[in-house]
Amino acid sequence: MPQTDTMAHTHAAVAAPRILGITERAARRIAQVTAPERAKGLDPAFRVHVNGGGCSGYQYGFVLDAAINADDSVFTRDGVRVVVDEASLDLLAGAELDWVETLSGASFQINNPNAASACGCGSSFSV
Repeated sequence: MPQTDTMAHTHAAVAAPRILGITERAARRIAQVTAPERAKGLDPAFRVHVNGGGCSGYQYGFVLDAAINADDSVFTRDGVRVVVDEASLDLLAGAELDWVETLSGASFQINNPNAASACGCGSSFSV
């Protein structure tokens, strides 16, 4: 009986790049938010983090932070720095930070391809 070669094909899932995009609108707003601190001679970064909680399981958080830790990733656009810790970056890989203004208000929002679902509030999601 003749032998035939067969090739097993495996398809590995393509992981999202471990980056956080920053829109021009978000960079402008971060520059405005950090301007008072910079006027005092400080140079805070804008920290994006993910915590457990919220209506969908995880919740985004935003804070100014003067400290950059060894396990942080730093992303820059137009002179502003956005910092993300290692654990949060796992959930934010390939996402984009935006500043959105609507009739009902304005806020930072994350366009996250890793989120399986999101809450109507726009600040919580599930994977």
